Amino acid sequence: VVEGQRLMQASGDVFLGWTTGPGGAQYYGRQLRDMKWSPDPATFQASGLIAFARLTAAALARAHARCGDPVPIAAYLGLSDRADLALADFAAAYSQQTVRDYAEFREALGSGRLAANE
Repeated sequence: VVEGQRLMQASGDVFLGWTTGPGGAQYYGRQLRDMKWSPDPATFQASGLIAFARLTAAALARAHARCGDPVPIAAYLGLSDRADLALADFAAAYSQQTVRDYAEFREALGSGRLAANE
């Protein structure tokens, strides 16, 4: 866990680590929080929510890009475009499913099957 987290972090957490305690129990430690701002998306205007989503997506993409060794991944995928096409097909299908899910969500709100608090 610690090694994977170190790979994914944009900056190091000096308190991130592990130790073995009495009786062989393993303990994981990390700094819980080191941020000066805690966003509340409920207070965002549409443009702020979009900007926050973009920043969050960029941080997530960066973490995922850092967690794999590109040489074995490239060797596994090979030179064909099969993986590219499969990933693109999955993304398109997932996008379509998201649209269907949102339509069902809106219908549930409109019919009263799902309550919404404002």
